[in-house]
Amino acid sequence: MSIRPWRDIVRRPSRQIMVGNLPVGGDAPISVQTMTNTPTEDAAATIDQIRRCEEAGADIIRVSCPTEDATAAFRTIARAAHVPLVADIHFHYKRALEAADAGAACLRINPGNIGSSERVGEVVRAAKANGCAIRIGVNAGSLERDLLEKYGEPCPEALVESALDHIKLLQDHDFHEYKVAVKASDVFLAVAAYQQLAEAVDCPLHLGITEAGGLIGGTVKSAIGIGSLLWFGIGDTIRVSLSAEPEQEVRVGFEMLKALGLRTRGVRVVSCPSCARQGFDVIRTVEKLEEALSHIRTPMSLSVLGCVVNGPGEARETDIGITGGGNGKHMVYLSGVTDHHVADADMIQHIVQLVEAKAAEIEAGRAVSMDVTHGKAA
Repeated sequence: MSIRPWRDIVRRPSRQIMVGNLPVGGDAPISVQTMTNTPTEDAAATIDQIRRCEEAGADIIRVSCPTEDATAAFRTIARAAHVPLVADIHFHYKRALEAADAGAACLRINPGNIGSSERVGEVVRAAKANGCAIRIGVNAGSLERDLLEKYGEPCPEALVESALDHIKLLQDHDFHEYKVAVKASDVFLAVAAYQQLAEAVDCPLHLGITEAGGLIGGTVKSAIGIGSLLWFGIGDTIRVSLSAEPEQEVRVGFEMLKALGLRTRGVRVVSCPSCARQGFDVIRTVEKLEEALSHIRTPMSLSVLGCVVNGPGEARETDIGITGGGNGKHMVYLSGVTDHHVADADMIQHIVQLVEAKAAEIEAGRAVSMDVTHGKAA
């Protein structure tokens, strides 16, 4: 389905950088990031978690490197990863040097926290030598003391000033492959800071509402904050910070982007909250379908409506739809047109088969289109 003009989001122009082989900023798709929570020293456990995040669709994964043992394990982890890894560094500049040599695609570091200009210069040289980008990560919970004294409390102006100070340290060493975040757990503070920063710099911006909370509360806060900024056209990469498994952060991030028409990975489910009119158990059906279809990466839409009040109208707007009917028989729609009925007992398996077939059809069409584009079609 095409996006109507009144739904268009005009993204803020930003210059593009590379995080490993992934373009960030410019006209590149907004990337979804998460962070491992296993001890980095345990390479096997960290790689297992990275693999689950990759399966969920993560574009970038951040790995904390607080110790020398962690950066030693990072070398093994980076070799095993299929997506770019960001090494999370705090205070000790030598961890940044080690991580850059060990295969980090990006260093998450605040230059002002690691000491003298000479040390910043060493980190920059290591980043340049290894093709690393740098993410400046300003956080309302760890603002510099002089800025807290100047402003009295964390505020948008303090976060932006901190970001600009860190940027200057990199620019003084002729380093420009950086992206910036100004995160806060307060939605209003974070949104205002990002809006101000977006007007002050041209680099890519990494969005996040930090320490957002658990799966439900954190998703709501993040959707309001990150979603508002994305709607304004601000943001080139996002991380939904949840007290939940990292792969859940990835799934929520993609749902945000799908809701705004900014990314279209996987099945977009349109479903009703259910009521006494429902012809089948909508809630349990949607739960089972979402789990059964989590492996689908092809962009497509599925409507699951319990009755005929809104069902036919929603089905006309989706690739596949099902509407609850009487006597355990439900109407199936294909490409918005009524097609056939399915019985209760067969419904979930039948819908999964239809989605898988539609995904295969779409991918086959893409392959033919690519062949034609490259002059390979007969």
